[in-house]
Amino acid sequence: MRMLSTVMKNLRALCLWPVLALANLSIKISGSTAPLPVLTGPDMAFLGSRAMFQCIAPHSSLPVTYEIIKDGNILIATGTDLQGGQPLVYSLRVALTSEGTYHCQAKTEGGTRISNSTRLSVVTPASNTRVTSDPFPAVVYEGSRLVLSCNVSEGSHLSYTWFFNRKEVTSAAFPLLHNTGNQLVMETVSPDHAGDYYCMAWSRVQDIRRFSSSSEFKVSVKVYILKPTIVFSISKEGTSYRGNVTCWSSRGTPPANFSFLVDDYEVESVKAVSSLSARFSFAMVPGLDMGMARCRVKTEVQDLLSEPLSLEVVPVGGHVTLEVEHLFRADSKLTAAILTCQISRGTFPFVSWLLNDSILPLETHDSHLQLILPHYALTDHRQTLVLTKLGPEEAGYYHCRVRDSYDDSGTWVESTAVLVRATGSRWDWSLFQHLQTRAGVHPGRVTKFFMATTEVISLAFFCFLFLCLAVGLACVYGMLDQKQVHRDPSMKNFYHHQMCCLCIHIVKIHLMSSSLSCPDDNAIIPLSELPNVTFS
Repeated sequence: MRMLSTVMKNLRALCLWPVLALANLSIKISGSTAPLPVLTGPDMAFLGSRAMFQCIAPHSSLPVTYEIIKDGNILIATGTDLQGGQPLVYSLRVALTSEGTYHCQAKTEGGTRISNSTRLSVVTPASNTRVTSDPFPAVVYEGSRLVLSCNVSEGSHLSYTWFFNRKEVTSAAFPLLHNTGNQLVMETVSPDHAGDYYCMAWSRVQDIRRFSSSSEFKVSVKVYILKPTIVFSISKEGTSYRGNVTCWSSRGTPPANFSFLVDDYEVESVKAVSSLSARFSFAMVPGLDMGMARCRVKTEVQDLLSEPLSLEVVPVGGHVTLEVEHLFRADSKLTAAILTCQISRGTFPFVSWLLNDSILPLETHDSHLQLILPHYALTDHRQTLVLTKLGPEEAGYYHCRVRDSYDDSGTWVESTAVLVRATGSRWDWSLFQHLQTRAGVHPGRVTKFFMATTEVISLAFFCFLFLCLAVGLACVYGMLDQKQVHRDPSMKNFYHHQMCCLCIHIVKIHLMSSSLSCPDDNAIIPLSELPNVTFS
């Protein structure tokens, strides 16, 4: 019995051990449920500013000793709360070494408790901002790639804003300018990209923003030069003559070197700095072939030649003839005339026009089309005179005379006089065909017919009348064919022939044309001579 009692006691002790262990664990857990310290502080701060940290452990037994620690082992600040509810507040002067992870510890008689952690990032404001380019200097040709960079001597956590001609660069305003990081990329430069650029590097901490702006950076875009053009003129100086060659390009960016070549030999060269043109002067002898001239323009990336131009000056001479071309309206009334002065030879002719041996007061400067007196116009380098009205004042004998334009004292070569009549003359169809054939012989000459609204109505009425006549003839032909042919089959071809000839003659009368004829030489038989036909 004693041994059984001992065994029972041991079993009861073994059963109590888990209960005692659980009770001990619950005591420890209940002791650890006291609130942990709380550390508050900024996550970012500007270099040189103040960062405020606060550590508090509420409902702790007094006294409480607080410690703020950086990166696990560097003591930053310490303090003791003797009254309760008094946190540790520390103002940190931010330096580059201040960046790291912070936590605080609260020590009491019951032990040490550790707070949450917070990381502080030190923001360095941008300074000494400047713009650089690739390539440098920023002078590029259209179509090239250009990259601008916004660089700072120091700074962190930076953002960048670009400005072009003092306007902020956005994707909406400047879709061809791409803002990537601290770079502004232009994949294909155009002349529109030339101008002044600057950038702003900035950083933000909460609601505070600090920035640094660069100075303006100039971008120049060069335009490729087009093929040069060459023109030649001659002038008289005393008893000698000077040839003048002008070379220019209508598009491109100066400077450029212009050279004057004669038979591929360089005679003279000049550098055009502010414009894309150059002028060369040389001694000239009229009537002598001085060779073939060209202009060459060279830049750092281009070398272009103009088309060749002959330097031979042929003096005015030979025969001068005057041709007159009349223009008529649709109602056959004469309305205008074109007078052309034909010159057999002469490189630089000057044409003067006379009416009834009186010089017409025309403009002296040359242009494609000159409006002179109210009803006169000049074109084709004064060689064509257009009379837009043919009234009594414009009618008369016209003739032209020609001399060399570079010699005011030169001899005139004159044409014979041609009579131009006032309006009112009639015309025929063959003359109209002749005018149509000759239209466009000279540059700028266009034959026009002027038709008023009433004339259009008249023409439409004429067409309607002709249609009615044709339908009527067809009906007559049908009745003749129905009634007569079955009586005399030999009349079938006869009627066919007569009706065809009758229609052709009607068309000839109205169109004034002699090119239409009957199928054979038989004349139209008058209606009185036709066989007796009875109509039902």
